[in-house]
Amino acid sequence: MQNNDLMQLEKKLSSLGGVPLTHGALVSMLNEYRSPNDKIVRLIGDGWLVPIKKGLYAVSPERTTIPISTPLVANLLYGPSYVSMDYALYHYGIIPERVIEVTSMTTKRGKVYDLPIARFSYTHSQPQLYSIGIDRIENADQTGYLMASPEKALCDKLIFTRNLNIQSHKALKALLFDDLRIDEDALVQFNPEIIRECIAVGLKTEMLQALLILVNDMQREVS
Repeated sequence: MQNNDLMQLEKKLSSLGGVPLTHGALVSMLNEYRSPNDKIVRLIGDGWLVPIKKGLYAVSPERTTIPISTPLVANLLYGPSYVSMDYALYHYGIIPERVIEVTSMTTKRGKVYDLPIARFSYTHSQPQLYSIGIDRIENADQTGYLMASPEKALCDKLIFTRNLNIQSHKALKALLFDDLRIDEDALVQFNPEIIRECIAVGLKTEMLQALLILVNDMQREVS
């Protein structure tokens, strides 16, 4: 292969940044090669591509200095899904502790992937609850991924944490502010309507009602 062609390919790969690539997309990009699959193997060996799982790759951050978008990987890895719970709460700055595992909701059965780039976990959600409060978050490179709104991420956390069924306001405040160390200012910005929609689904309604009352009370205090 000519050096100029190789430079063009490397430039094209660099432009992709942290966007995951399917095998089909790579083969299409490499259609000028006699054997695109062999070229993919060489790109992995040369440190240009990082295999995520069978049929899914990313350009190495060591080549581009751009981190792989793990939330976008989470969407592509197992779907339908959206990022939620701990990872989303950390993303929004609602909880202070850094979260490594990318936590997602799905209408399919729960699943866990332990991959070299990260651990990805998926929790099953009922379809009527799943569809509430999903936002599209934009990356700097114009790509995007699906993530729960702040309100939905917390509702998912409360609903799907096993053996958690707090009903009193005192116990809920202790959980949110002492255990999870949630930023109180973030709760003031919550949209109560999303919490109401989650309550209407009928899962852990008393705990979500307590959350709704707490958010409404905090908003009244600052208004």
